Amino acid sequence: MGEEGGGRSCGTTRELQKLKQQALEYYRENDVPRRLEELLNATFYLQPADVYGHLANCFTKLAKPPIICKVVGKNVLDGLGLPTLQVEIFCTIQNFPKNICSVVMATHFEVRENMVQELAEAEEAERFEAVSTAVQWVNGNITQELRGLEPSNQAEVDQLLRTFFESKVQEDKERKELEKNLEDSTVPTLLTPPPPPPPPPPAKKKGQKQGVTDSVTEKPIIPPEPVEPVLCGSMAVGAVSLAVAKTSALLSNNPLYFNIASLKHHQEQPAKLTIPLLMVSLVSCGKSSPGKLNLMKEVMCIPHSGLSAKQGVEMLMEIQKQINRTIDTPPPPKAETKKGHNGGKRGQQLVTGKMSHLGCLTIAYDTIEQPLLLIQGICANLELEMGTNLHLAINCAAHELMDYSKGKYEVMTGTYKNAAEMVDLYVDLINKFPSIIALIDPFRKEDTEQWDSLYNALGSRCYIMAGSASKSISKLLEEGNISAPKCSGLVIKHTNQTTMSDLVEVTNLIDSAKHIAVLGSTDGESSDDSLVDLAVGLGVRFIKLGGLSRGERVTKYNRVFTIEEELVQHGTLGMCCFLALFSLSHE
Repeated sequence: MGEEGGGRSCGTTRELQKLKQQALEYYRENDVPRRLEELLNATFYLQPADVYGHLANCFTKLAKPPIICKVVGKNVLDGLGLPTLQVEIFCTIQNFPKNICSVVMATHFEVRENMVQELAEAEEAERFEAVSTAVQWVNGNITQELRGLEPSNQAEVDQLLRTFFESKVQEDKERKELEKNLEDSTVPTLLTPPPPPPPPPPAKKKGQKQGVTDSVTEKPIIPPEPVEPVLCGSMAVGAVSLAVAKTSALLSNNPLYFNIASLKHHQEQPAKLTIPLLMVSLVSCGKSSPGKLNLMKEVMCIPHSGLSAKQGVEMLMEIQKQINRTIDTPPPPKAETKKGHNGGKRGQQLVTGKMSHLGCLTIAYDTIEQPLLLIQGICANLELEMGTNLHLAINCAAHELMDYSKGKYEVMTGTYKNAAEMVDLYVDLINKFPSIIALIDPFRKEDTEQWDSLYNALGSRCYIMAGSASKSISKLLEEGNISAPKCSGLVIKHTNQTTMSDLVEVTNLIDSAKHIAVLGSTDGESSDDSLVDLAVGLGVRFIKLGGLSRGERVTKYNRVFTIEEELVQHGTLGMCCFLALFSLSHE
């Protein structure tokens, strides 16, 4: 029995020695003995009040960098109660998974009021499918692709996302080709009928000379270009890219705009950052408004750059209050009235309004001048000088006004103008109201000749901006050209497959062409305020956030104030020179 006990004891000792040797090698490989010795010696000399707290902080610095362990996509509601995508990033930190942040991505769908029921239902189904597909992508392939990556490596993350998206585009192309082949195989081929003979030339009127027409025929309008396809689920790419950028900023204890600025300037933080000039929507008189006026989807005010963002918004809030009072107050009765051109009574129009999804009032007006005169009169009452204290910008959204049956823009109900007449209208408008410094989407993108004419006529006095008339960011980067249509700058939006790297590239492209960049919000926004950080980090000239109502809009203005305060505290707030507004674009 004694021998057996002695043998068991020797075996245990050998196993213990082996374990000790393994432990020694393990700690040596990880440089633990040296680091512990240095740490304990330093702690003894410092003698902190909280010894273990100090050691914990030191060990945290020695820990491995966080890596992405899971990406989660969810179907949530935006500010209009419509489905959209939320993305959460989980990272492994000190051996444990931790939820770092979440972002909500706005969809690319425009909000159209008074839409036909069938079209509304079709768009609702398309939106639901887009969000559902994006959720599947995030929870499936994307989380697998990004697992193990450091969120600080934005370029690598964006490249992986880009490769993933390209594979999905190829899959979609192959699926459509297969469906087309199946359809062609089931449908019998029919002989193509011969083309009809050309119509005979029009009969010449009596007394009309050879080659002379009795009236000037208008040039036929250029048909609309095919809509750029949006791959169902593509918003997953843009949302994940933003979520990773936000995760990296939080883990490094930096604001998101700091990290975006570093990304734009090749990891070098600029000495100064500027707050973009605010384009604040005050009234809407677009196609869906109850009045006759269609041309002004948004009438926006831009506070002077000499004011802080908060001062500018406070000034515009006073104007907004006065507009609300005008709407609530009925016009005073008059003893004698004159009959107006439209059959109504001049001076007796009841101004009505409702809050739009853009966060501003939709007002019923019948002429182009009315909303501008309203703001002009309120500013005069408040002793604010138009063109000095604030300027105006108009989002014309002309692509929504084209009546293709007539080949003209319906600027007011029953009033149609061709593209050439629209140029004269805008020139006359700027002559009457020189405080207007920006026109967004004054034409469809197809009317390139009129874009040229308007830019040549007004480019030195007013920004001619392309928003919906511009190509998508992906297309702009693919072509490397932003010259068509001819304009002063572009309104860009973070939607669909646009990554942080794409935003940096497209703003660099705009800057290199000496154009102006405006970062705009989408029609259906959420309470996510990351858009403001993107605008500051990218260094765009303007930011277009909508009106001063609705929580999803106001939260972004509050973020502007916070960033401005932070930059002031750190002495890194740069100034945007308002006097040089047109120097670059005119050149």
